[in-house]
Amino acid sequence: MARADIGIDLGTANVIVYVSGKGIVLEEPSVVAIDKKTKSVLAVGEEARRMIGKTPGHICAIRPLREGVISDYDVTEKMLKYFIDKIAGKKGFGKFFMPRIMVCVPTGVTEVEKRAVEEASKEAGAREVYIIEEPIAAAIGAGIDISQPNGNMVIDIGGGTTDIAVISLGGAVVSESIKVGGDRFDEAIVRYIKKQHNILIGERTAERIKIEVGSAFKTDDNKTMKITGRNLVTGLPVSIMIDSKEALEAIDECAEQIVAVAHSVLERTPPEIAADISDTGIIMTGGGALLRGLDKRIEDRTGIKVTIAEQPLSCVAKGTGSALSSLDVLETGGAFRRK
Repeated sequence: MARADIGIDLGTANVIVYVSGKGIVLEEPSVVAIDKKTKSVLAVGEEARRMIGKTPGHICAIRPLREGVISDYDVTEKMLKYFIDKIAGKKGFGKFFMPRIMVCVPTGVTEVEKRAVEEASKEAGAREVYIIEEPIAAAIGAGIDISQPNGNMVIDIGGGTTDIAVISLGGAVVSESIKVGGDRFDEAIVRYIKKQHNILIGERTAERIKIEVGSAFKTDDNKTMKITGRNLVTGLPVSIMIDSKEALEAIDECAEQIVAVAHSVLERTPPEIAADISDTGIIMTGGGALLRGLDKRIEDRTGIKVTIAEQPLSCVAKGTGSALSSLDVLETGGAFRRK
């Protein structure tokens, strides 16, 4: 019987899977397409994401995770089972593949939400399930030795949440999670375009704006792009140009919330650990870390150097998988829960 350890970054926007000895083996959107008539799964991942906003009435493309937690248990279970089966088939683990799985969750989730993740993972085929908080996993994935008595600060910005933690001796000394992430940035852009231009755009167009011209810090580099949406007066498609200045105006409030929480966490950090962070700096991980200028904005407010981790999108998944080899250290620090 083949055995393996799997780390799963069960994100609001993407599911990233790490397998011990093999690295990242799967990275797909957290989207499932369901036939409402038969209740059957039609597509999962990237194939399902392409259906968002384009499905007929009887097909529903849904995201079963909202703001970092499971909003639809049954669909999440089906999605996890699909991905685990896909890995088992691709990697030749064998018919009786039953892995140990470490799944990350946002800081501060409730016991009920943790149990939902555990049960969904067990139903999907896990032999043993462990739960770890996202900033701890992100720190491990970014190459930080969290077992040492040194203070490190991690800001992990995902699709549904931003998790900020000060870590030392295998656990979080101070931490906070807010329900602001990539999705909130997208929603803010949709609202801004609707209010300022009287045009309705979809979430995929909003995401393109965020990635291509988005900025969280004032800059002289004003990028522009052409977008198409539906004019709310005529009902017809119309194209306009959007620039970085408008994108900043759209997402400014969301970016400020993240910066304010980072500042608040630092204020609550013990002096000795704060001194360590002042020396080592702040590490940013997650897809949101790639938003242009957000690192500079946090650095400007806190006065502490901010570094974006190498491969920030996969840090949490890597850390989640690697954490299974150091369970004792993490359990001592209170960083994970054993099921």
